[in-house]
Amino acid sequence: MDATLKKDNLLVSVSPHVKSEESVSRIMWTVCLSLMPALISGVYYFGPRAALVTALCILTALFSELLFKRFVNADSTINDGSAFLTGLLVGLNFPATVAFYIPIVSTFFAIVITKQLFGGLGYNVFNPALMARAFALITWPRAMTTWIEPTAKFIGVDAHTTATPLGILKEDGLDKLMAVFGNASSMYTELFFGHRAGSLGETSILALLIGAAILLYKRYITWHIPLSFLGTAALLAWVFGGKTGLFTGDPILHLLSGGMVLGAFFMATDYVTAPSLKAGQILFGVCCGAITMMIRLKGGFPEGVMFAILIMNCFAPIIDRNFKTKVFGAKKANKDKGK
Repeated sequence: MDATLKKDNLLVSVSPHVKSEESVSRIMWTVCLSLMPALISGVYYFGPRAALVTALCILTALFSELLFKRFVNADSTINDGSAFLTGLLVGLNFPATVAFYIPIVSTFFAIVITKQLFGGLGYNVFNPALMARAFALITWPRAMTTWIEPTAKFIGVDAHTTATPLGILKEDGLDKLMAVFGNASSMYTELFFGHRAGSLGETSILALLIGAAILLYKRYITWHIPLSFLGTAALLAWVFGGKTGLFTGDPILHLLSGGMVLGAFFMATDYVTAPSLKAGQILFGVCCGAITMMIRLKGGFPEGVMFAILIMNCFAPIIDRNFKTKVFGAKKANKDKGK
């Protein structure tokens, strides 16, 4: 056979036949890059221990992936960045005070149980990073709800334990939370820049928005899930979040608190565990926002983002199945045919 012909052989694959320079590896590493501002912010506010917790999660994720692949005698996908990204997200979902064995065990659970035992990348039903957090919260609830003031930075200051803004709001009300920050303007500013207790990667809204802008610019995510998620949460917070009646709640407070932004842009938009069709993504985001606010306002936990996304992960296949696009040229079956 002619060498030129052999070189130019056509590779036939399933449709759609769209040529793109993007790959799984490039997408994964870009998402990791977009999370760097959040990681840097976490290290700045909570000190070197934040970097150590995150590093332990990443190393555990890589080791667990490699170990599982060796155990089942499969090709290793450790270089595609998916394990690194899972470890990074797991680390960003933990408090700085957590004992080191907790993120290690939880990350192993995320990679082996949640991801690999379901078939590996592209087959997992639930978001692995959120499953790791849920596993840790159920197994070690005290350790996962112990927070410190963001004053450690790089100096030897002993940070004091404190409650998150949502925790204060849940237990003591808005007046107590306002007293902590001084006034509404100061509260919004502190929440936006990240000077408050919380998980390592969820405190600085500014850092998360920088990362989200990168993903939107690269078109790795679209507005459908984040906007419907945040919009629904803001609307319900305004309507039902007040103590003096309807339409007296503070939507800005709820948007800037907890893991709302991290969940909306980096967790709910996961390609594998979220719907792939635009209309279905909007419904997915609306339901995530509604469940989040139902838990925050009426549930026993101060935060509901994790539970909302994991619950909706169950319904993603059903949503996609019921929002199928019409096949071009296909005709609707005639139910009366043959009668």
